[in-house]
Amino acid sequence: MPIMLTIRQMRYFDALATTRHFGRAAELANVTQPALSTQIMEMENHLGVKLVERARGATLLTARGEEVLAQVRAILAQIDTLEQSAQQSQGLLDGKVRIGIIPTVAPYLVPHLVPYLRGTYPDVQIELREAVTDHLIADLGEGRLDAVVAALPIEAAFLRSRPLLTDRFFMAMAENDRDVILSPLTEAEVDPERLLLLEEGHCLRDQALGVCGVAEKRSLVNIGATSMTTLLQMVAYDMGMTLIPEMAIPTEAARNRLTIVPFRDPAPSRQIALFWRASDARLSGMGALAEAIMACAPRVDA
Repeated sequence: MPIMLTIRQMRYFDALATTRHFGRAAELANVTQPALSTQIMEMENHLGVKLVERARGATLLTARGEEVLAQVRAILAQIDTLEQSAQQSQGLLDGKVRIGIIPTVAPYLVPHLVPYLRGTYPDVQIELREAVTDHLIADLGEGRLDAVVAALPIEAAFLRSRPLLTDRFFMAMAENDRDVILSPLTEAEVDPERLLLLEEGHCLRDQALGVCGVAEKRSLVNIGATSMTTLLQMVAYDMGMTLIPEMAIPTEAARNRLTIVPFRDPAPSRQIALFWRASDARLSGMGALAEAIMACAPRVDA
């Protein structure tokens, strides 16, 4: 009987390509390292190409291996979609749902969303990943995520989206800030030399620069913070000011000594949306997820 390429081999190869380490790939695939190594060798023998360069301390994909990886991930994404579609039952949202959320949304949405989903859809299995938009959309396209919560706009032909909420921007300052800013303020009243920003790659960084009309990407300190929490701790110590999304205020204002100043109407804002692959058959499930997020998102009265 001829040896055939198997789904198991493709999943093991995907795990190895993700971790670039046989031991960690075996842990990710929940198998022994010898079993994973054997399956990779059988896959190479079947295809007649060398996929992996095995060297001490490093595991690299060959040029042909990189080409095969793209095809394997496309196949696995279709298989995952088929399995998830087959698992759909009477519930609007069940089975495994892998959700990616950008860092300026995740800390404020997840504590409300997870209990809501577990209480409303007891059969759902939630997996969460927090990362910047570009990484999440890449994972969504390659089938490693089922949905992404991020800010509009995102342009990609394979995507479908549903707007969730308008997240207004406010200005956060230290309680003892030496400057006096009238409330409500206008974008022109923001001193760009005191504007603290998240590091490159965060969409909120570009939004802050756009809202405040800053042509040069400058800030008081010569580094960008890696999280909203870190950024607001810097603000609390009177190192500058920063844009804060509405959904972050209930958590961060209680955690830090901040003055929150609203903008004059029409207040600047960002649009948060849910994104998924157009090829995903679980339209009702995505609708249910969108409704859950809209029901859970924190709000402030201002």
